[in-house]
Amino acid sequence: MSFRADNTMDADIFPKIQTVKKRFKSKKQVLNQNQIYVYCPEDRELEIGEIVNDYSFDMVVNDYNITDLSCKVICHFESARLTKAQRQFLVKATELGAWVEPLVSYLDERLGYTEVRLLHSGYFLHQKAFSILSTERTQLSKRIVDLFAVFLLCIVAIPLGIITALAIKLESPGPVFYKQRRAGQYNDEFDVIKFRSMRNDAESSGAQWASKNDARVTKVGNFIRKTRIDELPQLINVLRGEMSIVGPRPEREIFISNLEKEISYYRFRHAVKPGITGLAQVNYPYGASIEDAIWKHKYDIYYIKHHSYLLDIKILIKTVKVVLFGMGR
Repeated sequence: MSFRADNTMDADIFPKIQTVKKRFKSKKQVLNQNQIYVYCPEDRELEIGEIVNDYSFDMVVNDYNITDLSCKVICHFESARLTKAQRQFLVKATELGAWVEPLVSYLDERLGYTEVRLLHSGYFLHQKAFSILSTERTQLSKRIVDLFAVFLLCIVAIPLGIITALAIKLESPGPVFYKQRRAGQYNDEFDVIKFRSMRNDAESSGAQWASKNDARVTKVGNFIRKTRIDELPQLINVLRGEMSIVGPRPEREIFISNLEKEISYYRFRHAVKPGITGLAQVNYPYGASIEDAIWKHKYDIYYIKHHSYLLDIKILIKTVKVVLFGMGR
């Protein structure tokens, strides 16, 4: 792992570079991605340098003396704050065979999640890039798919739900279902419905994050959590239009108020309907800390930016594996 910053610029900022003669069928297949070049304002160099330590590839920051740009990956960050000559360097790099794109977008594709430590307002202001937000047709078709999925899942969910309800009632006193206020799309609160997996007095001392080996969880509750059966009643929330099958998990306002103080743009997850399952749930282990919330936020932002039906299908397939093999997260 290396990090190098070089702010020196020759009198001729554009050295003579051999033009790329070979044409590539797929340019990204032949790029050298072991080392990427990043161009940013000088006051952001140290911050990017610290983030570099988390990656398995090298970044060279603000080196304007490269003599060969062919097949190089060049990323820019806050390019509006670069000088005119520095921005022209990036334009010239594109002409001479480099792959040039915003740093956060490149990391999105390479890492499979959004590096939220690098987020800034500009990332969210290109609404057309967020097809799930900008296209009414996408939102309508997602709603239709949700309703179809609910009716399909009910074939299994109803008999399974009856068995679960009996098991909960036999093990501990209290209601079968558990309702809790959660923040949904546009910060509108609603009652999320779940099978009760904890003792009836679980929050007698106030709201608490659930932990991995929470003593408040019953034996039946432990099983239905691992297999996600406790989430089945949320199909009712989907029918009501409060949730979607796939999306960021809804959170409680009391926790959101604290998390948004620590995590930039945390409420942006409310731009879409929350989901019964989501990218964070199938990719990140169960956790109940600020660090865990940050990681889940990385996946939630990625999902909103890169939503597609193929991504939804992949998430659902992974969720099925969780249900079948008890790999609850």
